[in-house]
Amino acid sequence: MEVYHRPYDEKRPLVCLDEASKQLVGETVLPLPAEPGQPERFDYEYVRNGTANLFMISEPLLGWRTVQVTQRRTAKDFAEVLRWLVEELHAEAKKVVVVMDNLNTHKLASLYEAFPPAQARRIAEKLEIHHTPKHGSWLNMAEIELSVLARQCLDKRIDSSAQLQQETAAWELERNEQQVEVRWQFTTRDARIKLHRLYPSTQ
Repeated sequence: MEVYHRPYDEKRPLVCLDEASKQLVGETVLPLPAEPGQPERFDYEYVRNGTANLFMISEPLLGWRTVQVTQRRTAKDFAEVLRWLVEELHAEAKKVVVVMDNLNTHKLASLYEAFPPAQARRIAEKLEIHHTPKHGSWLNMAEIELSVLARQCLDKRIDSSAQLQQETAAWELERNEQQVEVRWQFTTRDARIKLHRLYPSTQ
């Protein structure tokens, strides 16, 4: 919680990172187009075209986010996102402060699976990682962005990774142009009350 209350510092940008999967679904029959007084209609049958993975990278203090679509959700895919954050998006930063959950691939060891040791070490040393507690992934603001994405963009049939990239890119562009912020109100004091069972007790 204290990380969220730090003032913005371009040399130590705050990035919230999360991921979700999306089932790709195609049509067996062409939808019937909308008519006056009648919405577009879809057949209940569909074709499964596999799944895609979505990485949500959110900078809540700037009201900015981006979505990266990948075929899989492996340690190497995760490592590539960290590399992009450090070497491209925030190449001039001293540290990149990252909030993420404890998914099994969300470990710095993933960097060593994906890159030569010297590069992996360089990336790791530039990261300041803050993991949300077990069963507390809702404390990650990127999860809020994924929820908004699901409601505003993904609540329809999307049949391919290419279409998924187009849809998420359009959503991302509109939301970034409006600089929509997450107004975080949950504080450390609130956490000590709501999550009291996670704090050690002293006699």
